[in-house]
Amino acid sequence: MAIALVMAAGIAQADEVAITKGQMSVTVETPQGQQVIERIQDTENTITGEWAKTSRPCPNFCIQPIVPAPGVTPIGELELMEFLNDPEVVVIDGRVRRDYQTGSIPGAINVPYTEAADRLGELGCEIDFDGFICDGDNVKSAALYCNGPWCGQSPTAARRMIEAGFPAEKIYYYRAGMQGWRMLGLTVTGE
Repeated sequence: MAIALVMAAGIAQADEVAITKGQMSVTVETPQGQQVIERIQDTENTITGEWAKTSRPCPNFCIQPIVPAPGVTPIGELELMEFLNDPEVVVIDGRVRRDYQTGSIPGAINVPYTEAADRLGELGCEIDFDGFICDGDNVKSAALYCNGPWCGQSPTAARRMIEAGFPAEKIYYYRAGMQGWRMLGLTVTGE
């Protein structure tokens, strides 16, 4: 009887760390197939290593504004998860490739911030002599993120995209980035 109670408690505990009340996971399509995003079920789990670091020298690691450019909309984790299944939105990891390769949000594509203004064609924009034309119905929105609130890569990407002709109102910014995502124990690719 005691063993059955311990086993039942373990099973109940395995489902207590939800994304929201009543939502345990989100399934997203990736080039590698379906990926389930969920929270780590170990209620004693902590983040360690590079992602646990709270203080970094400024510059280069200054705290970023919630709105990196006029017209850009800040979002949180729940909105980002919705965007991962929205065919009208591309979720973009704006970090340099070496950081992207350490783990990313499932379903995000890597467009390093240094390339963002040159890759607007992937969002449906048409190249023009002065940049890009991004006003058609086929132009997708972009949800950008990078390492965390102190990372300037995705804010720089947003500003460069706007300068190249991408509409600011089609850009969403997840400021918490990988640090916030990991802090919440959400699924990370490549781990």
